[in-house]
Amino acid sequence: MSKDNIIPSHYTNMRIPPNVYITQNNLEWEVGNIVKYISRYKNKNGIEDLRKAKKYLELLCERVYGEEL
Repeated sequence: MSKDNIIPSHYTNMRIPPNVYITQNNLEWEVGNIVKYISRYKNKNGIEDLRKAKKYLELLCERVYGEEL
């Protein structure tokens, strides 16, 4: 796998790539995905990434609190 596949171009303008931040902070699965999608929305998929982040936030609320937003 090439470096481009590990750290794609939409993450290279960041001081700390989301995968490094998520791993070093031992974030939960849903939180990691929220960080990933929020971090890249301007440089990759725009509103689609924000919708994905919202979905993972909803999943987190359901899992942790047993209720929807």
